[in-house]
Amino acid sequence: MKLVHIFSDGSSLGNPGKGGYCAILKYKNSKKIVKGAKPNATNNQMELLAVIKALENLKEPCEIELVSDSSYVVKGINEWLKNWIKKDFKGIKNPDLWKRYVKAAKPHKIKAVWVKGHNGHKENEECDKIAKSEANKLEE
Repeated sequence: MKLVHIFSDGSSLGNPGKGGYCAILKYKNSKKIVKGAKPNATNNQMELLAVIKALENLKEPCEIELVSDSSYVVKGINEWLKNWIKKDFKGIKNPDLWKRYVKAAKPHKIKAVWVKGHNGHKENEECDKIAKSEANKLEE
């Protein structure tokens, strides 16, 4: 399996408000940026959508190191997801996005790693800047 590094971030101007997301996928010396925006979104939704969009861009099963400043995403993937699946996502927020994540993640081996946001991590800072820029492109 190829080892792919994914760095992701989401932004919501208002929470809920104008939302933007960004993910940087790195494999060896290649880099791809996935980005976009949605109106009336929460920060958590954008954090998770960044990961989903990154996974949906992969063309084959990969080993993935996912780096995010969202404890919601990292703990969701590493700790909470198994129980959420068992109870069919009843009573949790954003079940549609989590179900989409499960489908996108299925062929991959994923390890999620938390990093402190706004703390000088190069790719995290780049994702943050792009996510905010994407959100700002939306009309009020």
